[in-house]
Amino acid sequence: MDTLTKKADDMSCLRLTRRSLLWGLALLALAGEVEGQEMEQSSARPITVACYYFPNWHTDPEKGKTTSEWGRLKVAYPRFDEHQQPKTPAWGYENEADPQAMARKIAAAADHGIDVFLFDYYCNDRVSDYLESALSKGYIRAANNDRVKFALMWANHDLAGAKGEVSRQTFDRLAEHVVRDYMTHPSHWRIDGKPYFSIYQLGTLVRGLGGVEQTRQALDHFRALAKQAGLPGVHINAVDWGMKPDREPRQLVQALGVDSVTSYVWVHWVRLKDFPRTDYDYVLAQYLKHWEQNRQAYGAPYFPNVTMGWDSTPRIPANQPHDGRGYPNTPVMSGNTPERFRRALELVRSRVLEQADGPRVVTINAWNEWGEGSYLEPDTVNGMAYLEAIKTVFPPKLASDRKGDR
Repeated sequence: MDTLTKKADDMSCLRLTRRSLLWGLALLALAGEVEGQEMEQSSARPITVACYYFPNWHTDPEKGKTTSEWGRLKVAYPRFDEHQQPKTPAWGYENEADPQAMARKIAAAADHGIDVFLFDYYCNDRVSDYLESALSKGYIRAANNDRVKFALMWANHDLAGAKGEVSRQTFDRLAEHVVRDYMTHPSHWRIDGKPYFSIYQLGTLVRGLGGVEQTRQALDHFRALAKQAGLPGVHINAVDWGMKPDREPRQLVQALGVDSVTSYVWVHWVRLKDFPRTDYDYVLAQYLKHWEQNRQAYGAPYFPNVTMGWDSTPRIPANQPHDGRGYPNTPVMSGNTPERFRRALELVRSRVLEQADGPRVVTINAWNEWGEGSYLEPDTVNGMAYLEAIKTVFPPKLASDRKGDR
């Protein structure tokens, strides 16, 4: 990872292209006029804003889940000078599996320009409905779920003592459940008519199924199930976590028929170089470099990501020091103010609008990754400021526009 100073990184960006010059100027708050022009150009809002949703804020006694991650958040404490912990939700420690609580989240998201919740979804050879109640009981039963669409991001990493690799039997069971219970729902997000399904670790899926050819067969079966249900297929998205652009990911993406690629969070690609904290604008500049250098590497449309922040210290055991030994014991992002977050959104929006064709989508991390310090839900310090930033850059769509979403 490049260890030059932030000033040198910015200067490097300025030398890349005219587009890079605009990004650097905006980072220095010197491009207000340009930003205003871009806002006018994007008034029709041809960009879909999809926000990741982490569903670990409920109990589910009937499935043996009697605690939630709120407990970790409540006992978090500052790990260095000026470290803001604990984070306290302005709405209180809600049960997201309650349809009324979820309805408030949906309303706030829709009112502030968010079009889609991408629910983290968990299934492996050992667990099949882990953390699913936020979606199945909360969102699906919320009376206003037509205001924000939903889709799944299959978090197929190691979990609960089980490997992320799954058997073909498990994958087929997952596909049947997802098509039957979610993809046919009227509020499911679709691109060109196809329901969206994202896979967190494509390489893990390939290893578990025994190779690229076997994985293509499993995905084709998934697509066939969708067609049997009256859908035109499945839009398969791959999160680029673990996909190395210098190792020919294009071949894998094309062999599997992947429709698009995106990122989950900036820190997957940017090392937080300074401990205990790394400046937000440095991370943004490094992510923009990654995007510029690798957006063509996958051979499929790339949906950029905007990350609100990073602070995983609430997940460090209370009796362990914060020393950077590895996740969750990492540096945090500092200076991720609502104003800087807004500028990051403006930079990404401007670049997405330059795309000649293909779906225009931006993913955001995250609606409620409280345990990792990346959340849009209001807290007792900033209130709705991060949501207001999204609203400024991506004005809410009219109901008629939402019905016509890709």
